[in-house]
Amino acid sequence: MQEWLWASAAELGRGIGAGRIDPVALTQTYLDAIAAHPMTPRIYARVTAERALAEARAAAARAASGLRRGPLDGVPVSWKDNFDTTGIATEAGTALMAGRRPDRDAQVLANATAAGLVCLGKTHMSEIAFSGLGYNPTTATPPCINDAEAVPGGSSSGAAASVAHGLAAAAVGSDTGGSVRIPAAWNDLVGLKTTHGRLSLEGVVPLCLTFDTVGPLTRTVEDAALMLSALEGARAPDLDGTALAGSRLMVLETVAMDELESTPAAAFDSAVARLERAGATIERRALPLVTRAMDLAAILFATDAYALWRPLVESAPDKMYDRILERIRAGATVSAADYIAGWSALRALRADWAAEVAGFDAVIMPTAPIMPPKVDRLVTDEPYYKAANLLTLRNTRIGNLMGGCALTLPSGTPSCGIMLNAPAGGEAGLLRLGAAVAAVLA
Repeated sequence: MQEWLWASAAELGRGIGAGRIDPVALTQTYLDAIAAHPMTPRIYARVTAERALAEARAAAARAASGLRRGPLDGVPVSWKDNFDTTGIATEAGTALMAGRRPDRDAQVLANATAAGLVCLGKTHMSEIAFSGLGYNPTTATPPCINDAEAVPGGSSSGAAASVAHGLAAAAVGSDTGGSVRIPAAWNDLVGLKTTHGRLSLEGVVPLCLTFDTVGPLTRTVEDAALMLSALEGARAPDLDGTALAGSRLMVLETVAMDELESTPAAAFDSAVARLERAGATIERRALPLVTRAMDLAAILFATDAYALWRPLVESAPDKMYDRILERIRAGATVSAADYIAGWSALRALRADWAAEVAGFDAVIMPTAPIMPPKVDRLVTDEPYYKAANLLTLRNTRIGNLMGGCALTLPSGTPSCGIMLNAPAGGEAGLLRLGAAVAAVLA
C-alpha cells in the first residue's frame, strides 16, 4: 500500500475503477502517512480525517455499484488554506484570519467533491498568498523536497510539499503571480496556472481579484488535466496522440532570460535542446512590450491587494509578518488615476502580445530564474529577501500580466522547471503540448 503514496492520481483512479484499490484503504493509507510524517506540522495546517473517510466510504460504495462519478472518484487530494471548507478553519496563512470558519465550501471544492475527490485537509501557505518564496514565520514554512535548508516556493507552499512528500495524490493551489508554478517547479511537480476567470473564485480568500486564478499541482500532466476537469465540472482535455514534432515554440529573450543562475540556465538549455531534437521548431525572440508590462506590476498587484485587505491589515498590522505588511502597504500610495491608466496600458499590451505570439504553440522560459533560497539568509538579510522574492516571481508574472494560461514541467534537473505559456482559454492545447514535452523530458 505504501506504493500508493507515490502513484499518480490517474493511476490511483484507474486502480479504483478496476477494483484493485479500495478508496477507504487508500485514504487511510494517506492519513496514516500524514500522521507519521515528521514534516506534517509544516505541511498541513489542518487534517480533515473525518471528512476524508466519509468521502472515501461514499466513493467505495459508488465503485462497488459501478456508479463512479469520474476518473478521480475516491482519490485523496489536499487544499491550500485559502479555499473555504465548511466548518473547518480557513485562515490564508495569516493571524488576521485566525479562527475563521466558513459555512460553505469554495465552489471549486464543491465541484471536486461532486466529482468524488477526497479532501485530506488544508495546507500551509505564504501569508495572504503575497510571496513567491513560501517562507511564513506566522504559521509554518513547508520543506522543499530537494533542499532541507531552503524555502519550497510560494504561495502554494504546503500544497507542493504535500504531493512531493507523498502526503497527497494531488493538490489545489492558487496563482496570482506564480504561486502554483514556483512551488511546483522547486519541488519537481507539474503546475497549471489557469486563465483568469476560467475557474470559480467563489469561496477563495482573495489576494488580487484581477489576477487570482485556481490551479492544480500534480505529478503528471495527465493528473493536471483530470484535476482541471474536476475543478470546473467539465470534460477533461484529450491527451491521446500528442506529439512534439511540428510544434513551434518561442523562447522569450526579453526579461525572462536575464539574471539566470547557472543551474536553471543549464537546465533550460538542456531541455530546449532535447525538444529541438524531438522535432520542435525553436525560435528566440525579443519582445520589448514585456518590459513595459513588467513596469506596471507594482502599480497593479499591490494596489488591488491593498484595496481588498486594508480593513483587516490596518486593524491589526502588528499581526502580520513585517515584510508582507510592507509589500501590501505599497498599494496605499498609488492613485486611482495611475491604477486605471495602468490597466488601460496593460490591456493594449495584451493585445500586442497576442499578435506577436499567435504563430506559436507556446512561449517557453525557465519557470524560476533562481534556485530555492536558503531560509537562514532570507531571515537575516532583508535586502536579499526582497530581491529574491521579486526575482523568483519575475518569469511567472509574465503569464499573469499577459492574461494567459501556463504550465510548468520538471526539466530533469532538481528544482528547475520549464514553463510553457499559451493564450487565454488555451488550456486544452497547452496540456496536450505539455504531455508531449513531458514525454521528451522524462
